Parts: sequence; C-alpha cells; structure tokens
Amino acid sequence: MARPASLEADALELQRQLPGDGAASSDPRCVRSRNALREALVAEFVEAGDLSHITVTTVANRAGLTRRTFYSHYKGIDELADAVAQETLDELTELVERLCSNDLDEVFGAIDRTEPVPGSVEILSYMKDHQGYITAIMGPGGDPRFAQELKQRAHSIAAAHALKGMVALALGGFFDYYVSFAVGAIFSVIERWVAGGMREPVEALARLLSLLVFVRPGDLYSNSYDIDIYGYGLSIMKSMKENR
Repeated sequence: MARPASLEADALELQRQLPGDGAASSDPRCVRSRNALREALVAEFVEAGDLSHITVTTVANRAGLTRRTFYSHYKGIDELADAVAQETLDELTELVERLCSNDLDEVFGAIDRTEPVPGSVEILSYMKDHQGYITAIMGPGGDPRFAQELKQRAHSIAAAHALKGMVALALGGFFDYYVSFAVGAIFSVIERWVAGGMREPVEALARLLSLLVFVRPGDLYSNSYDIDIYGYGLSIMKSMKENR
C-alpha cells in the first residue's frame, strides 16, 4: 500500500529508541491503543476513500492518541493499513475455509431446499457488516492487492477441498483451470455487488451464487444440454498431449 514517505526524522529516531513489541504486545493498554488506531484508520479510509490522503496525525487524533503513541506501534500509515488488511483477510479466509469444507451432499441438499450453500451467508454478512472498509479497500482508492490475495487464498482452499472425490479425468491442467474459473466467476459477482453498494440482500445473493455455480447456459433458455464431460475431457487431454 505504497504512499509518499512523509515521516519526520524525530519519528524515525523514536522508532529506534522504542523497545520491541514482544513484551508490550499483550499489555491491555497496548491492545486498546492498537485497536483504537485500527478503528480510526478504517473510519478515515471510509471517509477519504483513498489511503494516500490519510496521515498519522489524523488517525492519531481520531483515535484520541498522540503521534508518539502511534509510532510506538506502527512505523507509518502503510504498516497500519497492512495490519488492518491482513486481519480482514485472515477473518475472511477462515470463513472461506468453512464454506469449502462442505461435502457435495450438503451442497446439493441446500440447493434442493432452495437454500444458500452453508457458509455463503456468513461470508457475505461479514462483508456487509464491514461494508465501508470492504468498499474502500476494493475501490479505486484502495489496494488491488487485497482482492488479489483473497482470491488466491480462496483458490488454494477450494482446490484442496475440491480434489476430494474428483474423477481422474478432471485432474491435471484442467482441474486448475476449473477452480480458477469457478473462483473467478464468484469473485466477479461479489465485486459487482460491492461496487453497486451491496444493494441486494445477503440471503438473496448467497442463493444466487449457489445457483450460478451449477447452472448451465442452456438452462436459462429452456434448452438444457447434457454435455459428455468424460468424452470432452478425453478430447482435451488428447489435444494437450499432441501439442506438447
């Protein structure tokens, strides 16, 4: 989250003089200060919509702390912003892990009942609850690395779980493309939802995503087409071998 360097020499000197964070990290006062600074950064980010417009002074003032206290925890806005982003990514990653831990019986059972796939509502609810920050970090004034990192984590988790019970024809290069397609499509819908102000209710969007993962284009035109997955898969494998 690069921004123009504007730290003063005295702040840098203070950083060198301060003790390490290890012993102080669990001190209740330190925890409260860090939480206050993170909450202040999010509030400033939501208002400004651009990290480059945020300063140490504005964050410290909103948190009710001094610049010295700020620098006792973070080297600058970049480090604080990274800490907030990392915390958000970790919390979303845990929710993605829960979603992907469903087996196919649970997934199909939910769809048969016209319910969202278990775990999907929780992910979208988290994003809705943190709408201001999510919209800002994924917006033009945010950091594109956030969405890229989240997408990569989701890809790795989905790939690990999807391998269970996968037929042999789907393994290899085809499998990675399949996961990339599925994760990329889901993220595109979520990004559109975020950019549109999250207007659709969480429950409705969760149902929509559950449906889109399994819908076939022909289904939308009352002209369902059952493709020969195995035959097509063999054709793909054959063409890949011939072109090596």
